[in-house]
Amino acid sequence: MSRTLVTLGCTVLLVAAAMHCLAYQKISAPAVHASNLPIALQSVFEVAFLSMAWSWIVLALIVLVVTCEEARLGKPIALICGFAVLIQAVFTVAMVGFFIGNEMIGAASLLIIIGGFSCKPDKFVQVPTWTVTAFTRTYT
Repeated sequence: MSRTLVTLGCTVLLVAAAMHCLAYQKISAPAVHASNLPIALQSVFEVAFLSMAWSWIVLALIVLVVTCEEARLGKPIALICGFAVLIQAVFTVAMVGFFIGNEMIGAASLLIIIGGFSCKPDKFVQVPTWTVTAFTRTYT
């Protein structure tokens, strides 16, 4: 159940990133290039818009890798990434208001966080067990 929630959250986050890139190409880029903004500010807008989507892609892939590979620190890494996306969603709502992108990344972050908290400690965290064999010599 927890792995399903995390995977669903990552999928929603990847879809939001894809929509963000397409929205830039289809809607924002033509409007910015048609405006009278200096070229430097147009470039800054492009970098800011696409880097937001890039950060979501990277965070979703990190969470998917640590979840599927059952990494030793998978649960804390998944929770940190989930809270990072939640912080982005909260600040974006405060700056630009509610829209579909905020709701998508907010839902994705909540799915990742709930999935991270609902997993058992041994579900993500697998501590390797080492056996130490002592070699003893017998002297006569």
